[in-house]
Amino acid sequence: MKELLAWSNSTAVMGTSVSSLMLALVSVLVSYFLMSSALKFAVGRMQRVAIRTTNRIDDTVVEVLSSTSSWLMVLAALLIGLGMLDLNDRWNERVEQLWFVAVAVQFGLWLTRAISMGMRRYEERHTVAGVAQVSASATLLSWMLRTLLWAVVLLAVLSNLGVNITAFVASLGVGGIAIALAVQNILGDLFASLSIAVDKPFEQGDFIGVGAVVGTVQYIGLKTTRLRSLDGEQIIISNTELLKQMVKNYKRMEERRVVFKFGVTYNTSAEQAEAIAPIVKRLVDAMPALRFDRAHLLGFGESALDYEVVYIVNSADYNLYMDCQQALNLQLIRELSALGVEFAHPTRTVYLASSGAAERISGAEPAPHEINRPNDYVNPKEKTA
Repeated sequence: MKELLAWSNSTAVMGTSVSSLMLALVSVLVSYFLMSSALKFAVGRMQRVAIRTTNRIDDTVVEVLSSTSSWLMVLAALLIGLGMLDLNDRWNERVEQLWFVAVAVQFGLWLTRAISMGMRRYEERHTVAGVAQVSASATLLSWMLRTLLWAVVLLAVLSNLGVNITAFVASLGVGGIAIALAVQNILGDLFASLSIAVDKPFEQGDFIGVGAVVGTVQYIGLKTTRLRSLDGEQIIISNTELLKQMVKNYKRMEERRVVFKFGVTYNTSAEQAEAIAPIVKRLVDAMPALRFDRAHLLGFGESALDYEVVYIVNSADYNLYMDCQQALNLQLIRELSALGVEFAHPTRTVYLASSGAAERISGAEPAPHEINRPNDYVNPKEKTA
């Protein structure tokens, strides 16, 4: 045994004793075993905690830790073993650089897994009938985040290795500006698509109105958004032009405010006109889906007494609104008929006067054959004399 120890201390391989190499090898094996055991313990402990809780933070930690690369763990163990050797300054510097590369790459893998989890949960929230309704903007955003992440990791590694990245970054900036100027219209639609994906003014399946166009959002692409109108045709709108206009999202409507008018004839008495508003209030209150706001005699129209009624539908369902409005109209016809009040329709009363009255009004001179009494006629020559 003593001879073996003496031999290992006296024998050198590439300037390093065999005993030091054996100690480094043992350090590598022990380090890898400890790291893998600690990782398994941490993952198992977090899995047990995740089962007992309802939040997703524990699940995220478990999945991120599960993405730890075994090859990077082997590299870390080897670097620990190399640290046990008596190396010169040049090799020590290389070991430190490899440590930075290993840690940077592992952090990149963890963040990549976190981005993938976020994308997967986004798909779960936007799955209808087993079909994921994920826009191209969301997919592009995920790809851009991963690209940016690994670009930062690469630049950090190159900087740690002693590469001057200042000129490289400046060149990328100048090239990026040139490309942006060349495809600014496409980039405008692209950023508009990203704005829709992040801000979410509407999503796939929402019923929206844009100017005079209304329809259901079918697809949100990188350049355009496609709507399916009520008539059935597909309407394609540029994302940039879409965000320049006022967008009405009817799907997010919680309740509907309805204003409708009707008119009754001028033959209606004051007592009857006063009774109409309470009748309308009673009819609206009788419907559970409606909430009465007001009913007033609005004014005097050309051919009718105009009434204005406002009520709230406690749902955004358009079919429910139409059913309630129809029922209200039918009940209003019955109630006004029982009250003896008629609905007005465009009418105009013309008063005809006799010809003599018309001539007196206009100041016209009567014709000689229309004079009934002879003494009424005066000769203009005699009148002059």
